[in-house]
Amino acid sequence: MRAVLTWRDKAEHCINDIAFKPDGTQLILAAGSRLLVYDTSDGTLLQPLKGHKDTVYCVAYAKDGKRFASGSADKSVIIWTSKLEGILKYTHNDAIQCVSYNPITHQLASCSSSDFGLWSPEQKSVSKHKSSSKIICCSWTNDGQYLALGMFNGIISIRNKNGEEKVKIERPGGSLSPIWSICWNPSREERNDILAVADWGQKVSFYQLSGKQIGKDRALNFDPCCISYFTKGEYILLGGSDKQVSLFTKDGVRLGTVGEQNSWVWTCQAKPDSNYVVVGCQDGTISFYQLIFSTVHGLYKDRYAYRDSMTDVIVQHLITEQKVRIKCKELVKKIAIYRNRLAIQLPEKILIYELYSEDLSDMHYRVKEKIIKKFECNLLVVCANHIILCQEKRLQCLSFSGVKEREWQMESLIRYIKVIGGPPGREGLLVGLKNGQILKIFVDNLFAIVLLKQATAVRCLDMSASRKKLAVVDENDTCLVYDIDTKELLFQEPNANSVAWNTQCEDMLCFSGGGYLNIKASTFPVHRQKLQGFVVGYNGSKIFCLHVFSISAVEVPQSAPMYQYLDRKLFKEAYQIACLGVTDTDWRELAMEALEGLDFETAKKERKKRGETNNDLFLADVFSYQGKFHEAAKLYKRSGHENLALEMYTDLCMFEYAKDFLGSGDPKETKMLITKQADWARNIKEPKAAVEMYISAGEHVKAIEICGDHGWVDMLIDIARKLDKAEREPLLLCATYLKKLDSPGYAAETYLKMGDLKSLVQLHVETQRWDEAFALGEKHPEFKDDIYMPYAQWLAENDRFEEAQKAFHKAGRQREAVQVLEQLTNNAVAESRFNDAAYYYWMLSMQCLDIAQDPAQKDTMLGKFYHFQRLAELYHGYHAIHRHTEDPFSVHRPETLFNISRFLLHSLPKDTPSGISKVKILFTLAKQSKALGAYRLARHAYDKLRGLYIPARFQKSIELGTLTIRAKPFHDSELVPLCYRCSTNNPLLNNLGNVCINCRQPFIFSASSYDVLHLVEFYLEEGITDEEAISLIDLEVLRPKRDDRQLEIANNSSQILRLVETKDSIGDEDPFTAKLSFEQGGSEFVPVVVSRLVLRSMSRRDVLIKRWPPPLRWQYFRSLLPDASITMCPSCFQMFHSEDYELLVLQHGCCPYCRRCKDDPGP
Repeated sequence: MRAVLTWRDKAEHCINDIAFKPDGTQLILAAGSRLLVYDTSDGTLLQPLKGHKDTVYCVAYAKDGKRFASGSADKSVIIWTSKLEGILKYTHNDAIQCVSYNPITHQLASCSSSDFGLWSPEQKSVSKHKSSSKIICCSWTNDGQYLALGMFNGIISIRNKNGEEKVKIERPGGSLSPIWSICWNPSREERNDILAVADWGQKVSFYQLSGKQIGKDRALNFDPCCISYFTKGEYILLGGSDKQVSLFTKDGVRLGTVGEQNSWVWTCQAKPDSNYVVVGCQDGTISFYQLIFSTVHGLYKDRYAYRDSMTDVIVQHLITEQKVRIKCKELVKKIAIYRNRLAIQLPEKILIYELYSEDLSDMHYRVKEKIIKKFECNLLVVCANHIILCQEKRLQCLSFSGVKEREWQMESLIRYIKVIGGPPGREGLLVGLKNGQILKIFVDNLFAIVLLKQATAVRCLDMSASRKKLAVVDENDTCLVYDIDTKELLFQEPNANSVAWNTQCEDMLCFSGGGYLNIKASTFPVHRQKLQGFVVGYNGSKIFCLHVFSISAVEVPQSAPMYQYLDRKLFKEAYQIACLGVTDTDWRELAMEALEGLDFETAKKERKKRGETNNDLFLADVFSYQGKFHEAAKLYKRSGHENLALEMYTDLCMFEYAKDFLGSGDPKETKMLITKQADWARNIKEPKAAVEMYISAGEHVKAIEICGDHGWVDMLIDIARKLDKAEREPLLLCATYLKKLDSPGYAAETYLKMGDLKSLVQLHVETQRWDEAFALGEKHPEFKDDIYMPYAQWLAENDRFEEAQKAFHKAGRQREAVQVLEQLTNNAVAESRFNDAAYYYWMLSMQCLDIAQDPAQKDTMLGKFYHFQRLAELYHGYHAIHRHTEDPFSVHRPETLFNISRFLLHSLPKDTPSGISKVKILFTLAKQSKALGAYRLARHAYDKLRGLYIPARFQKSIELGTLTIRAKPFHDSELVPLCYRCSTNNPLLNNLGNVCINCRQPFIFSASSYDVLHLVEFYLEEGITDEEAISLIDLEVLRPKRDDRQLEIANNSSQILRLVETKDSIGDEDPFTAKLSFEQGGSEFVPVVVSRLVLRSMSRRDVLIKRWPPPLRWQYFRSLLPDASITMCPSCFQMFHSEDYELLVLQHGCCPYCRRCKDDPGP
């Protein structure tokens, strides 16, 4: 570890405290009575902040980065925003010593000499708590649940969020050891909260949240002024009277010095999520350092040792992925590994470890020797009985007891050293120097051997397995390969940063650089693939790569270099490469190439590798490659491999010889031979002949594939008709090709032959032959979903949404049907097509009524039904209002517009439906009221408009109307609606809505003119079913004389008007209309309930019945003016004057409300 000074500055006063903004971009310093804000990237002073009147002792930033706080000797705390603006100030009774933000709740703890306070953004006041001693430092736990306070009397008090003391820790020194700095470990990986404590008893100690001490106190030999953790809690920074900042592990092991200063260090902090450290001193110096942690590691073959957490060594087996950790509890400076030896250099000693056993997979190490001595070296190497220390130009060889046995002095700086093996105590070392010299040194020999010298400095070295070739990477990133004996440069490759020879193959090496891995075999071109990191080893087919701090084994296929050798007919070398690891296909290719090249020895080796030992079989292969086919066939037969003889003949297209060889043998073999001949015919572009052969061989699938690929529909049909219906695979393939070749009729015939109705349905759907699909669906209802779902989607894609909705409904997909309708409705409202919106809402309501037959959804769906029915009525009426206000000419009479606007005004809910303008309704009402002489209502409408936002195009007309109506009399004309039940004239403006003000009977409106119709709704007496009521009405008996009696029954919830008759009293008067006009005393509506005798007296032509489907009850209406004809649509049950209805049906060809065509039957 080394520290590099990034920038330095000096303030006028002592730096008392430091805080980083959580993103690390800004640094806040407490210096004198001001706060200094620095840019951490270059040390620029961004802004000094003035707010305190005395020395600022402390500063802290909230974890969310939105605000920071400062505390001063002026007894005040100031809250600042991230934009460097002060927003809040509060005070204590004494100087503020420390502040700390809760990492979770952003609650601020501020501590003074006599108390501490807790403030949060949510509460206005500061809750304060007394302290028995001066509080010097404070720190929150990670979860924000507890606050630790360090006091002058040597006590640590741990409080909860409410300020209540939970744990009290007393340090042994008491008031002689003031707690000067504390900090909780911020790591989320620690099981327990760990508190680091630095006191002026010159000790560092660690405690759990429970107050239990972890380990022993660690002596410092100086007074600590500040202690802080790195962001992840792996390291601790400590500074004080020793005028330097030291780096410790999280366990308190000193690792080194970050930076020496000229005065006491009062504060130090690590920049969040980085290796940068800032130091503040008593003389006002601010220093910003970057810590650089070098990689300390060693590698030997498949064992890799590296430093972890600065004090541990991990040994990793690269093949088995096993790992073992060795805890040294001191800073690990160097690591070396060789065979079963491991050397670890610590600050004051070197430890030599050995494996417990000679097992290659053993990972258990034990200490063999300890050299208790401090060494300074650049490189460390371990051998079987020695360690080698490299000190710039000098190499020293020491025994495991620490005795120096030999020393070598070099001409230049040593840049690279590596053990290349040898007997124990006589190992060889490969050494590369900065001047380009490369030497070979034996541990037991004083004299170094110069292998060669080049012009450029050495960066990396490696020697081939036979010690005949040397690979060098120089300072220019060039990989150079030399012949050691002749000193000849064999080849060189650019863009290299490290190199390694394959330990199992003399002519293969790999090198890395520029984000690529390069593999070179002999002098062939380089095979390249992407790879990040440095190559450190190459063993067989595995390449060991170091990336950042981790090493990994990369499996590299050897196929590419093997084929490079095969291309040059170097079969022996290719065989060596194949032994490192290639696929079975590559092995077979090697054998065939060797046979073709008449290298029988290599081919034989390959066969032995695969376990083949039959010499006749091998000789047959040789004869076949020499062109002696008949001899080869005989040998194949003798070795029991007749199939190979047949394969040879068929591969050579010698079908006649094959037939002769086969004779009258196995029919399967004959079939195979015909198939091969058909394959050959197919390959030589004779497809029709191939089809015939395939059919004769029973290979119908291949025959069908050829016919399908060539578009021969007739041949496909012929094959399909000849095939048995049990042969499903070829029949299915036939149908698929016929479908592709646009012959759906023949494809359907094939599916029928197979009995595959599902595929037949799918065919009709894909070809959009809907009539055939529907006919099939009628016979087989289980395919209804498969037909109507795609039909509905097809209709929707072709903008036939209404038909699509019906198709979804038929398919039983109620959800999709409702979604289509809702989308259509929303579109219609958005495009101001209110007649369409009314129609869609009516359809939605009927859809909900259909779903309501399910008992589980009954209540919900009935609520939606009534809601959508209401919306349909509103939009149907509003369509006329909208057309009247938007179009230049109106198609409706003034009386109709007047009635519609009154109907809408009385019917609109509090939340006006989307698209409906109250302004247009009131404007139409005012305009038509004025024209028809209803001046009082017109004045009311204009008054209402004054309280609404008026579009500019209506502004002038409304203002003029408002003025001119003042000149008119304050009364209405004779347009008042009449209640046909009680004969009461109702006002034009009715606060109760569309009901009679006297009897509360709801008005029945015409769906075209919106006149009040002469209808009264009546209800059946309990016990009378709808079917019985119809039969009673249909009797149409003559009305006898009778004595009518009107009986009014009252109970707690409602009143019922019941008409009853005596059997012996008979008169001429209609029992229904008798005495309907009466004065009602209550404010509740009294429905008309009829008995069987009254029903029998009614005429069928005077009664209108809304025959709702279940679960709704039917509704009955009695016409009180039989001569005035009323027509009810049998689909939507809307009422019309008969003349209006007939005219509208003639105009539109359907019901204006539900669009039911006049020829369609009712529901």
